[in-house]
Amino acid sequence: MTIRSCAVFCGSRFGNSPVYAEGASELGTALAQNGITLVYGGGHVGLMGTVADAALTAGGQVIGVIPGFLHDREVMHKGVTELEVTPNMHSRKARMFELSDAYAIIPGGFGTFDELMEILTWKQLGLHQDPIYIVNIGGWAKSLVRTLTDAVEQGFASPNTLKLFTVVEDVPALMNHLRENVPA
Repeated sequence: MTIRSCAVFCGSRFGNSPVYAEGASELGTALAQNGITLVYGGGHVGLMGTVADAALTAGGQVIGVIPGFLHDREVMHKGVTELEVTPNMHSRKARMFELSDAYAIIPGGFGTFDELMEILTWKQLGLHQDPIYIVNIGGWAKSLVRTLTDAVEQGFASPNTLKLFTVVEDVPALMNHLRENVPA
């Protein structure tokens, strides 16, 4: 499988540690330097804006996908390579899915969790086989991964569901995985 584009699900806030923004910036830069198009939620705020700005600064291609109600509130990033406006959040996620060959989940809140759970569920249902990476920048994902493991241990999910995603500790580890699928 060739990775030409990667959806990044992340926060519209910065979180309480500067390490989160540093990781988002590092990711945007790394994607651009490796010729991988960034697909993201289209905003200019928080980590979303940081990852997009870093990719653009490094000369990368950035596709933002934003629902109309957020576009109308002017939280969209006006400088991206391409900005698509969708009717709602559901169509946003579907369009990001269509545009992406891989998924990287970095620090974020409820919206990020929603995107992760949907893309995991779609993979569990056999709707795609694309790689999903939870990037544990600054340890932010420990509780999230524990929750996913608890669902298995408590009998609400098959042990095989833990193979639907890969946890990596930082951006360099993520890029090692993505490069395995990128043509030279």
